[in-house]
Amino acid sequence: QVQLVESGGGLVQPGGSLRLSCAASGFTFSKYWWYWVRQAPGKGLEWVSVISTAGGITYYADSVKGRFTISRDNAKNTLYLQMNSLKSEDTAVYYCANSRYIRTTVVVTALSQYDNWGQGTQVTVSS
Repeated sequence: QVQLVESGGGLVQPGGSLRLSCAASGFTFSKYWWYWVRQAPGKGLEWVSVISTAGGITYYADSVKGRFTISRDNAKNTLYLQMNSLKSEDTAVYYCANSRYIRTTVVVTALSQYDNWGQGTQVTVSS
């Protein structure tokens, strides 16, 4: 049974940090490209970052570049997103997702564009 479970979200003040995790099971974690996608209140899905199967290739949306870091631990079947210097505009539900082969588009209209996805974790940046 395929499962992706995000954790680590919460309430943080502007300028603060959070680390999100995505624990996966039910498939071979290391064979997939992994993504973080977010959805702010009242807005559509926004692609945030992607990491290659071995972790050597990463890309970021301009809105998070230099502040967020995606990483993975294939031995632990876990994906991470380290978020620093958080801003109010980072407030969103964050989803992890994967695909067997890279999805090159950064336009996300539905999580079903990916092979598997989680239920999301809420991140709220507010003073």
